[in-house]
Amino acid sequence: MMTPGDGRTDGRKIQYLADEKRWRAYDPNLFDSLAAAVKRNRAVRQIQKAQILPNCLFCDDVVPESQSLRNGWLSQALKELSRVDLLFFDPDNGIEVRSTPLGKRGSSKFLYWDEIETAWFKGCSLLIFQHFPRQNRAKYTARLANELSHHVPDGKVVPLITSNVVYLLAYQPRHNAKAEQAVETIVKRWVGQVWTSII
Repeated sequence: MMTPGDGRTDGRKIQYLADEKRWRAYDPNLFDSLAAAVKRNRAVRQIQKAQILPNCLFCDDVVPESQSLRNGWLSQALKELSRVDLLFFDPDNGIEVRSTPLGKRGSSKFLYWDEIETAWFKGCSLLIFQHFPRQNRAKYTARLANELSHHVPDGKVVPLITSNVVYLLAYQPRHNAKAEQAVETIVKRWVGQVWTSII
């Protein structure tokens, strides 16, 4: 979910690339590709060029703030990605908050519940990036995952928790086997760095 640069530093957390000894062993190809991309030109499009995520499609149109334009943005994105099994939403801040309703300044940094439902009813499983607010993380994760489960009928919600952010996986029943295998692989590979709970 691309947004225009705003001069803020919250997207510049790349210090881990200077700590190869600690991080590279988890996924050497990923680490090396990210390090090379940052050295060349730190831009999201470098990830597409680097083929870090093979067999993926990208939708990199800037998310508009206007509600009417945003509806068109989502429709176009879902049309372009209509044949995928899993949609990864990467909003700057995560899922909507009351203080920033859709269409207001800053709303492009959030994903909204009705957009989640629209994507879900297209038949895709979903993976959603979410920053932690300044509150108890375990309680916040449980509450958010529980709310997400109400917006994805018949789906299963699995939070993939890290020390800084949580990724919410909501998967369709037809993706049960693949999703469960993927979660197991992630937790084993990133032992101590990614953990999960099932809602």
